[in-house]
Amino acid sequence: MLILGLFAGSNYWGWTFIKGNLSAAFLFETIHIADPYAAIQMLLAGMLLSTDIIIGAVIVWAFYAFFVGRAFCSWVCPVNMITDLAYWVRKKLPFRLSSSKHIILNRKTRYWVLGLSLVVSIFTGLAAFEFVSPISIMHRGIIFGMGSGIFFLVAIFLFDAFIVQHGWCGHVCPLGAFYALSTSKSLLRIKHTKDSCTACNDCFIVCPEVHVLDIVGKQNGHIVQGDCTNCGRCVDVCEPGSLKYSIKGMG
Repeated sequence: MLILGLFAGSNYWGWTFIKGNLSAAFLFETIHIADPYAAIQMLLAGMLLSTDIIIGAVIVWAFYAFFVGRAFCSWVCPVNMITDLAYWVRKKLPFRLSSSKHIILNRKTRYWVLGLSLVVSIFTGLAAFEFVSPISIMHRGIIFGMGSGIFFLVAIFLFDAFIVQHGWCGHVCPLGAFYALSTSKSLLRIKHTKDSCTACNDCFIVCPEVHVLDIVGKQNGHIVQGDCTNCGRCVDVCEPGSLKYSIKGMG
């Protein structure tokens, strides 16, 4: 919400901290930043990008790849407001929901969607995912007013709430797949301390990418999988403090 508030402030009140949108923005009226995934799509589509946009995309990619990991998905992406609401609704229902036995959706599906978006960009000359991106739809909707794109956002809500838990972010979103592939070497990580772990499994309940917790209760170390969004939910619920933020390589 803070990031969206800053963008909205530049539109309504002329703030100069950050101008633009989540695809391309101007920071402090000095530094260009851009979505690296969008930039790759445009390059593959044959579009010419300015040097500023290319450098901005590299800056953003490096920030996530080497410092904060897949934090975009948990701390920046506005679609979180929809998927978190869907998760809350799912947990409040008077009956237990599980993914439909007739719908088998592997988490690796998002990587196929990522690859498909790049291939489609090449053959159509368009940045394929950007035309349907709920991230862009929601960003524009919150700041400038919601149009027909609201139906896509409602579909994501219904999908997450009633069909597949964490369905969009955990199974479909190609941007999440992009950051998962490129952030496994980032410095900011969740560290697990086995000795203080009580095996309460609370972290498994709240984690949107539960498979990354494979070391919990088994060994000391950092969660290094790129799929981890560094959301910190596991840290919040871990009463003995066995899970905490840490800088990899510094204990």
